[in-house]
Amino acid sequence: MNEEMTIEENKEEETAAEETVNEETVQETAKEEAAEETAEDTQEKEEENSEKDEEIHRVEVAQPSNIEAIVEGLLYVVGEDGVRIEQLALVIERSLEDSKTILENIQRKYAEEIYGIELVGYGSVYKFITKSAVYPYAQTLFGSAKQNTLSQAALETLAIIAYKQPITRVEIEELRGVSAEVMLRKLQARNLIREAGRSEAVGRPILYEVTEEFMDSFKLYTLNELPDLPEYNQSDENDNLFE
Repeated sequence: MNEEMTIEENKEEETAAEETVNEETVQETAKEEAAEETAEDTQEKEEENSEKDEEIHRVEVAQPSNIEAIVEGLLYVVGEDGVRIEQLALVIERSLEDSKTILENIQRKYAEEIYGIELVGYGSVYKFITKSAVYPYAQTLFGSAKQNTLSQAALETLAIIAYKQPITRVEIEELRGVSAEVMLRKLQARNLIREAGRSEAVGRPILYEVTEEFMDSFKLYTLNELPDLPEYNQSDENDNLFE
């Protein structure tokens, strides 16, 4: 009898021990799962924070606080050709409405008398130009007695305009191989050339032609008196290459 009770007690103890082990295993498994979930949650939060930081950085890059200064710099770079508002909007990554507002702000700024230049818009093309009050001083600067003699670059530019007028600045630069913007301003200041409307090409660039002052300076009654340009013979030049 005593032996049977001892056997049953041993079985109960073994069962209790097994249950205890199972409970401990379940608890350990639950702890491991909880730890894994915590690690996953932490990783997800870190990824979300990283994405937010990247998004904030992209916004800061796309919308700099000095956007008006950037637009002013772009307008200076394009010079007299100007920039179309649609092109500007693409470059600064803003809407057409925002781009127009920025340009209008710059226009109001340079309309004040303390500035010698102003921003003008012809159609959808905007550019900086010199204010009319500066013209007399520019003529004095570029047309002084010390500059009565034209430089070789000025003569070349005048010749191109005289033979090819009306002609755009880009076409002049293609023929001379150098920038002509400053030279054109000097010749305009000396009243040797003038604007002659706009080309129908993309961007409607300014056309240039010579003036009566040019004709008087070179003692010409008509441009037909200009000497004929030498004829260019492609075959002759090819022959000379191999002499």
